[in-house]
Amino acid sequence: MGRLDNKVAIVTGGAQGQGAEIVRRFVAEGAKVVVADVAKEPGQALADELGEAAHFAAHDVSDAASWATLVDDANERFGPVNVLANNAGILRFGDIERMPGDEVELLWRVNQLGTFLGMQAVTRTMRKNGGGSIINASSIEGLAGMPSCTAYAATKWAIRGMTKCAAMELGPKGIRVNSVHPGMIDTPMTRVHGGDAAMEFGASKVPLGRVGYPEDVAPLYVFLASDESAYINGAEISVDGGVTSTHAFGA
Repeated sequence: MGRLDNKVAIVTGGAQGQGAEIVRRFVAEGAKVVVADVAKEPGQALADELGEAAHFAAHDVSDAASWATLVDDANERFGPVNVLANNAGILRFGDIERMPGDEVELLWRVNQLGTFLGMQAVTRTMRKNGGGSIINASSIEGLAGMPSCTAYAATKWAIRGMTKCAAMELGPKGIRVNSVHPGMIDTPMTRVHGGDAAMEFGASKVPLGRVGYPEDVAPLYVFLASDESAYINGAEISVDGGVTSTHAFGA
C-alpha cells in the first residue's frame, strides 16, 4: 500500500472494464484520481464508491477543449497531475473492402488523436512540477497484424510509435512515456463482439489457456505510475498470456 502516495492521476475510459480496475488500484495505492469518461452514470457511481480520492469528469478524449478543462480542473481539485493513463479506446472490426470510412475515422479520433491530445494536455503541468508518467494503452494489435482489424491496428501501431517519440522528446523534461499492450481482455468492450464465444475463441489462442481480466492489467499500470519504474521510458509491455511469443497469433 502507498505505492502511489502523492500521485495525482487522470484515467481516461475509467468508468468501466479495464479503466475502472486501474482507478480502483490507483486509489488503493494512495493516488488521487480523476475518472474521465463519456459514460456518466457508471463513472459517477465508481467515484462515489471510492470516496474523496476519486472524482468523475465527463470527458471526450477527441476534443482538445475538453482536455484543457479536464487538466485544469484536476490540478485545482487534487494538485498537479503527474500520472496520465491514456486508457480510453474503442474496438471495431471490419474488412478492408467493406469497412465504412466514418468507422475508420471514429477509431482514429478516439484511439489515436485522443492519446495524442492527452499527452499534449498534461505535458505543461508535468514539466513545471518535476515530471510524471504517461501510460498509453496500445494493444497486441499494435505489435502484429490480425485479419479484419486493419483500421483498429493502425491506431494501436500509431500509439506505439507516438509513445517512442514522446519518450525521447519528454524524457529530458522528467516525463516518462510507456505503452501497454493487452491481449484479449474480458471487458464490456470486447464482449460486445461475440460474448462468451469470443472469449472462448480468444482463450484458444493463448498459451496460458485463458483470456485476461482487468485485474491482470491494472497492476502494470500501478508499477508504471509509481517511482518503482523511474528508469523505464519508451518501453512496450505486453500483457497477453504469451500470445505475442508467436508471430502467427492472428492466424
